[in-house]
Amino acid sequence: MSVMVAEGLLTRADLDAMPDDGRRHELLDGAIFVTPSPGFGHQDVVMRLAVQIFGAVNGTELVVLNAPFDVELSEFTVVEPDLLVAPKGQFTDKDLPGAPLLAVEVRSRSTAAVDAVIKRDLYEKAGVVSYWLIDPRGPAITVLELVDGRYVEVGRAEGDESIDVTAPVPMRLTPSQWLGG
Repeated sequence: MSVMVAEGLLTRADLDAMPDDGRRHELLDGAIFVTPSPGFGHQDVVMRLAVQIFGAVNGTELVVLNAPFDVELSEFTVVEPDLLVAPKGQFTDKDLPGAPLLAVEVRSRSTAAVDAVIKRDLYEKAGVVSYWLIDPRGPAITVLELVDGRYVEVGRAEGDESIDVTAPVPMRLTPSQWLGG
């Protein structure tokens, strides 16, 4: 991961001027974070989880998208969660202006600290109702939900353990189901 720091805070316009080089570019509180493209294992977990979430929201007005897709939390913060869920009517062709109902990050060595600390804080401040941190090596899931404006860990499951969630829709999550054979 690399960070682009400028004399002042960078904005959405600075992010939009970044080259399309196959890496993920995110704007976190005015600093641009650049991370390499995710590997096979990461993307496999993302897609398996996306299929499960899609099945749960099917028939609702909710949309499930995977990265890269911009979520503009402010002029100084534009993120690309691995997965996001939001009402269809809130999207533009270019981005989701505002907080999704759910943001999911699948952790890797290059993003673990950013996901657990920086993005957690940004998502909390922006009002993202649910934030899931997935550790594909466990495999494990930690589910955070906003309670009185602060994230509270409402559940955690590892391997073959299951956890029931209610947001954005009710579903049962079992981390071992997201691992390829």
